[in-house]
Amino acid sequence: MTKQHIETLAVSHGFEIDKTGASNPPLYLSNAYKFQDAKHAEELFALKAEGYIYTRLNNPTNTVLEERINALEGGAGTLATASGHAAEFMTICALAEAGDEIVSSNALYGGTHNMFAHTLRRLGIKVKFANVADPLDFENLITDKTKAIFAESISNPGCEIPDFEAISAVAKKHKVPFIVDNTCMTPYLFRPKDFGADIVINSTTKFLSGQAAAMGGTATDCGTFDWNSGRFESFCQPDPSYHGIIWAKDFPQNAFILKLRAQVLRDVGACQSPFNAYLTLQGLQTLHVRMDRHLENTAKLVEYLKNNPKISWIKYPSIEGNPFRKTAEKYFKKGFGSVFSFGLKGGFEAGKKLIENAKLCLHATNLGDVRTIITHPASTTHSQLSAEEKIKTGVTDDLIRISVGIENIDDIIADLEQAAL
Repeated sequence: MTKQHIETLAVSHGFEIDKTGASNPPLYLSNAYKFQDAKHAEELFALKAEGYIYTRLNNPTNTVLEERINALEGGAGTLATASGHAAEFMTICALAEAGDEIVSSNALYGGTHNMFAHTLRRLGIKVKFANVADPLDFENLITDKTKAIFAESISNPGCEIPDFEAISAVAKKHKVPFIVDNTCMTPYLFRPKDFGADIVINSTTKFLSGQAAAMGGTATDCGTFDWNSGRFESFCQPDPSYHGIIWAKDFPQNAFILKLRAQVLRDVGACQSPFNAYLTLQGLQTLHVRMDRHLENTAKLVEYLKNNPKISWIKYPSIEGNPFRKTAEKYFKKGFGSVFSFGLKGGFEAGKKLIENAKLCLHATNLGDVRTIITHPASTTHSQLSAEEKIKTGVTDDLIRISVGIENIDDIIADLEQAAL
């Protein structure tokens, strides 16, 4: 069934109608599950049988969401988490420990940059930041301590795009997994696995859910990485915390996702609420319809802003002269997403006026909502970064990020005009 088109998978994959005839996956609000007998319980805990133990580890509603996103991303297994941030953090925890290193793109969401630059460093994991546009820079930062390469499919808010195939070649050469956060593109617009990613992260809070009512994230194991590469002793030696399981040997097709669930999620506990998974499934059914409208509105808004004398610059791949235009055209055949940034003549004060006077456009830090959202990253999402870090991540004081919604485009433009433009 995974040979079906992505629109069909988004609507129905992972759920079979049972004898009740209910057409929607049920919401299972249960923390515990009755074992058939002592042997059944033992086999579940030993990962020798499929089933449910405790909702911190798995839940039937979450399973439908996991299987659906796994089909969309073409993975070997997917884990639902409490947020996209949790998915990132636990993924790194599954791969690295004190003394290890990660090589990351420098073009990142501010919260991810903070986690990488500060929180992981406090845990003894060093993150080195490479120029997103230079695959050689990624390679030059790799050492024998490197455990992964990380990048966003399109950066938030600067729309920088890595050369996925070139960076994947670097990762394969040095036998480390390539992690791609696909939040702003979604699997409808781009599937990282097809261009060399080994692990894919999504914040389901954003476009996959669409309604800004449910927090969540996922990590997808593409099943493409050989954990016997020589860099991952924790995958190749008996795990003393889990019956001596050797993840790479006992589960060669999906070692990462099982280790992530049975070991890291077990201990970190950042599971997704079944209620949030249920809400996300409702939103996911209309992903393709919403994304097409997001793209249509974005194209019209970019065209309007290009011709507005109050706009000093726009960062979006369709703009003539944008340094990432060719890369975007190579990888993003359906469109370049609906999150971009622009600068107003008049700098910070002009941007402040725009945000405060907007009525339809929502002043918030979220993105991927059905509503249009405007944000000033330098004072919000990236405010914890130093002046030097803001420059490196492309966040200037005059930068306004916009996540274009699915309202009527004429109303979006009219609101921006009355606010300041």
